Amino acid sequence: MNHVAGKPASLCLAASGPLTGDVTVPGDKSISHRSLMLGALAVGETRITGLLEGEDVLATASAMRAMGAEIERTGTGEWRVHGVGVGGLLQPATALDMGNSGTSTRLLMGLVASHPITATFIGDASLSGRPMGRVITPLSLMGATIAATPGPGRQTLPLTLTGACPAIPLRYTLPVASAQVKSAVLLAGLNTPGETVVIEPIPTRDHSERMLAGFGAQLSVTGSPQGRIITIRGEAELKPQTIQVPGDPSSAAFPMVAALIVPGSDIIIRNVGLNPTRAGLVRVLQAMGGRIDLLNERTVGGEPVADLHVCHSALTGIDVPPENAPSMIDEYPVLFVAAAFAKGRTVMRGIEELRVKESDRIAVMAQGLQACGVQCEELEDGLIVEGRDGDLVPGGATIAARLDHRIAMSFAVLGLNAARPVVIDDARPIATSFPTFVAMMEQLGCRLLPTADH
Repeated sequence: MNHVAGKPASLCLAASGPLTGDVTVPGDKSISHRSLMLGALAVGETRITGLLEGEDVLATASAMRAMGAEIERTGTGEWRVHGVGVGGLLQPATALDMGNSGTSTRLLMGLVASHPITATFIGDASLSGRPMGRVITPLSLMGATIAATPGPGRQTLPLTLTGACPAIPLRYTLPVASAQVKSAVLLAGLNTPGETVVIEPIPTRDHSERMLAGFGAQLSVTGSPQGRIITIRGEAELKPQTIQVPGDPSSAAFPMVAALIVPGSDIIIRNVGLNPTRAGLVRVLQAMGGRIDLLNERTVGGEPVADLHVCHSALTGIDVPPENAPSMIDEYPVLFVAAAFAKGRTVMRGIEELRVKESDRIAVMAQGLQACGVQCEELEDGLIVEGRDGDLVPGGATIAARLDHRIAMSFAVLGLNAARPVVIDDARPIATSFPTFVAMMEQLGCRLLPTADH
């Protein structure tokens, strides 16, 4: 599972006119990962519909199979999982290849940490540069033995983890806002005697808590002056579930911004998950003047869902509150694009976490925006973008996406309202999270322009 094998595939999209139509985006990546993992730890058959069939989630499915779960695809987005029970994971025969998926890696490290098995985690070049120390620290305190590859200022893959059984229950305050670290500790707590407690000073996406409770884990969440206190009782017995995965708000961000910036556009994006810990981008774009109406609001599997009606809008630059960052951290690259078309300046701070994603997203986006004629100033913890008040951006650049799916899609969207084509050097990483991206953009009326390698 290495999506960067073979020849780079460049991409260039253009808008022939307004974007129109009614589309759905792939299933939520965070929920897809967790439904496979918890289904694999339940006793009995879990059925999942709407699963994201991108490479990151398939890496999770492959790893859970390697540790004993039976996982089969029964149709498009439809999967069945026969679990092994908490404590029942088997030692994988070979290294677990996580491809590009930081979520798979960090959450699975948590699962393995309280099982009496050893697993080696490997990944592609991008994932192998991402920091794992933030997960290694709490899991080591729970008794796991972890040998990682030392890098400049960080511990990285390849990494070998031997679980502790019994693991040691932990009370851990998150030093950085990270749903992945929180989830890793809670998942390790599933097979740990007693109570494992995570204290979260800044709230992050809460899919793990919702889904653990849904599968029958004894979990409580309480407020305190220190932040959210999440307590899980170990040696849990999880019950199989039927799960409908809502559309991924991080994927919906791309057609949403595209419709806001292309004149005359009017689209509907169906079945988008709007968990409050994930819906920050919608709130920020509305605050900038974006016309985004929520239709048919409902709850599906404990998660709030709605259809989004999005129309071209005159956007105005704002100061984005730093406390919004955890609820939209993956959406900042495409927010930078929206800011390029706003009137005035948009200031985005408190987002230093973007520097340790699939690429340094602040630096890479700043370079690409400047190459396309957009004025911006890179800050240590953010970016200031000078908007063009709805005017076309000059464009005409070839963007180095740095094996980062969200960089590639963000600049593909920017190119829809550019005077000259914007070419993405390598669009293959888009398959990690949004394999139907190009087809969906064509459905809305975009044209695929020829590039040198086609």
